[in-house]
Amino acid sequence: MGKRLATLEKEKVFEPGKVYSVPEAAAIVKKAATAKFDETVEVHVKLGVDPKQSDQNVRGTVALPHGTGKAKRVVVVAKGEKIKEGEAAGANLAGDADVIEKISKGWLDFDVLVATPDAMKDLTKLGKVLGPKGLMPNPKAGTVTFDIGRTVKELKAGRIEFKLDPAGIIHAAIGKASFSPEKIAENAKVLMHAVVAARPAAAKGQYVQSVTLSSTMGPGIKIDPSQKFD
Repeated sequence: MGKRLATLEKEKVFEPGKVYSVPEAAAIVKKAATAKFDETVEVHVKLGVDPKQSDQNVRGTVALPHGTGKAKRVVVVAKGEKIKEGEAAGANLAGDADVIEKISKGWLDFDVLVATPDAMKDLTKLGKVLGPKGLMPNPKAGTVTFDIGRTVKELKAGRIEFKLDPAGIIHAAIGKASFSPEKIAENAKVLMHAVVAARPAAAKGQYVQSVTLSSTMGPGIKIDPSQKFD
């Protein structure tokens, strides 16, 4: 990455220490992504909250207008007609006890697990399997719901979850380097708008402390945290 960073500086594409607007940062990240694979573009947001305090936790979901560039494998655990609703919406697999049994035997070949509330009591016994992988359905993430059809469609189209890590930082994949700078910027703005809207009432002082946009192998481009993200 050092050689790539030096080239960007030489070409005056990137200036270390400078903060950029979202469109400017997106253009730089796009130009910096020269790996032989389609690098993932991520946003990293440091928030002025204490993640150890339950009333300062930040978590939510947002539908990215241009998706993430990754095909998401969605599995549904439900009962009755809701299984058919999941299948019709495009779930990779939908079922009841059969799916639970498959997971209990070690099958975890999916990205998101969606469940209806009445199926959760049967899923709780898989907490030790699903919990460490971050795959247990959660109402706060919108993955415990009776609205199976809409949820599956949104997840397939690019709905993502964002939440704080123990250091008070949100990390979210918002696209691919193959996206145009405009699409990267739009996805980043939509995510940031959702993060700002999720500000806890208990948060004091400056809420958004820093924002960085980067690709898998590229440098982190600092974004002006004081700008409006809409």
